[in-house]
Amino acid sequence: MAAFVALLRAVNVGGTGKLPMSELKAMCEELGFGAVRTYIASGNVVFTSRKSESAIKAALEKRLHAYAGAPVGVLVRSAAEMAEVLADNPFAKMAPNRTVAIFLDKPPPANTLADIRGRKDEEIKLGRREIYVHYGDGMGTSKLAIPAAKTGTARNMNTIATLAKMAAEL
Repeated sequence: MAAFVALLRAVNVGGTGKLPMSELKAMCEELGFGAVRTYIASGNVVFTSRKSESAIKAALEKRLHAYAGAPVGVLVRSAAEMAEVLADNPFAKMAPNRTVAIFLDKPPPANTLADIRGRKDEEIKLGRREIYVHYGDGMGTSKLAIPAAKTGTARNMNTIATLAKMAAEL
């Protein structure tokens, strides 16, 4: 069995998509995932499964849609991929709470950087299936808009480090 990390989009953020982590854990167990553990209330879960990444994504999205009555996006990475995201962070010397990886299903499109709007002091680099952003003044005041990130979900480097460690321990 392989270890995976699933990241849910727009769960328990800004008053939208209420989902207790105990419910998420139970859903994952119902789907046959093993060693299920959640991390903080923003929709992060680690587990083991024999299924492929795409099968995990499809099963979780279907189950979450039934629960929420609306689509809930899910981004999935293997334990090794999550460790790579952390290791490949181009802003490793910057504050980890001001640096995020925006997880995508596919590699960022070629026009990703050209389409960015509202950029001030943010630094942006493209990864395999991620967009890395360092927010110099923090995310709270940023007006940065990255159209290619619309269907993605962001996690800061502290969260990514914790999830990578949790997945490696499974």
